[in-house]
Amino acid sequence: MANKRDFYDVLGVGKDASAEDIKKSYRKLARQYHPDVNKADDAETKFKEVKEAYDVLSDDGKRSTYDQYGHVDPNQGMGGAGGADFGGMGDIFDMFFGGGGGRRDPNAPQRGNDLQYTMTVEFKEAVFGKEAEITIPRTESCDHCHGSGAKPGTKPDTCSTCRGSGQQEVVQNTPFGRMVNRRACTNCSGTGRIIREKCGTCHGAGKVKKQRRIKINIPAGVDDGAQIRMSGEGEGGLRGGPAGDLYIVIRVKSHEFFEREGDDIYCEVPLTFVQAALGDEIEIPTLTEKVKLKIPAGTQTGTYFRLKGKGVPKLRGYGTGDQHVKVTIVTPTSLNDEQKDLLRQFAGLSGESTNEQNDHHESIFDKMKKAFRGE
Repeated sequence: MANKRDFYDVLGVGKDASAEDIKKSYRKLARQYHPDVNKADDAETKFKEVKEAYDVLSDDGKRSTYDQYGHVDPNQGMGGAGGADFGGMGDIFDMFFGGGGGRRDPNAPQRGNDLQYTMTVEFKEAVFGKEAEITIPRTESCDHCHGSGAKPGTKPDTCSTCRGSGQQEVVQNTPFGRMVNRRACTNCSGTGRIIREKCGTCHGAGKVKKQRRIKINIPAGVDDGAQIRMSGEGEGGLRGGPAGDLYIVIRVKSHEFFEREGDDIYCEVPLTFVQAALGDEIEIPTLTEKVKLKIPAGTQTGTYFRLKGKGVPKLRGYGTGDQHVKVTIVTPTSLNDEQKDLLRQFAGLSGESTNEQNDHHESIFDKMKKAFRGE
């Protein structure tokens, strides 16, 4: 924990930052370090660090605990804070007070483990949602022996060493009295059972590995880093216990033309000097269609225009975000002699003097063309 950075420093916000400030900073940094965009060697590590910080600071309960204890988990008790190992406290209480604490039944039903699956989706798939089918490797209860681990027609015997408790007691006489220490039974490995004839399918484990195909519905408006919980689709339980859950973590690919911030979409479109100076009506690609946008005369580069309702459907609620269009004035790269002469005349009328140079800007036009084609 000593080398772990402060979560507020990771997100670049103060401790009095609002929930909106934290969210805004997270989205900015997540885009900056997303492995699909940033190819630096440490990008993925920084992306995970930013995600961990946001998971804590965006939750009021976790943030309050973090503000009070920092990176130390208060639930770990003295062992976590001071480095002392008090894992044997139960045995010490048994020594002085004669036991009485509850013991876990090794033969009781046990819930299966949770699973996590990372799924990468296209930008527009996250915006509009999609149905998909994935294959998950997981353990399930053996159908041949119904999870008992024993050959069909037989059943496990109760361990004669621990009498089915799964624990052995080791007694030691000390100057302070008689000490009783409990540990997993070495004869049955803590299961409380001995399988004389093992199932030929699972070889006594009671569970087998399987490939399970699962259909999932990705809701419209899901964002990068979101989790979809599928109850009961995790590892199978033991001895009749319930299955764990499956958590699907969504990773959204970046788009060449559109950028997303929450439920809003941002894009950049080029304007010629003439369009910006005299005004125009241009066609803008959105996520669903092409729309007309009026450009007032005298528009400056960097000006934003809002297309209401052309953003992302809200994941939890009704309505849709907006699309924000930033216009950038692009200098022409190929002028004939007549055009150059007219520009020189314009400069002269404006009282300007220039040193003529050549430059080349094509990328913004290329990106916009692809957006029109729906790419």
